[in-house]
Amino acid sequence: MALQRGFTLGMPLSRPMPTVAQGVQELRLHDESGQYRVFVYPKAAEGVLVLRAFKKKSSQTPLSELSITRRRLRELTDA
Repeated sequence: MALQRGFTLGMPLSRPMPTVAQGVQELRLHDESGQYRVFVYPKAAEGVLVLRAFKKKSSQTPLSELSITRRRLRELTDA
């Protein structure tokens, strides 16, 4: 809800992901079953775009996840 209202979340909840694209953020979530990452683009005219969500299994984000996220951002924003 904070993202929808225009607030910027900081660490440890969120961090910018310029390796995907300018304006994309990585939300960092965890529960008893593991850690999860959600890539969002909060600056879209339509609202907050949720581009990709996945369970984090390694210390680095897999290149395949970054690629999927870039493709979805292009598809949704025609950029």
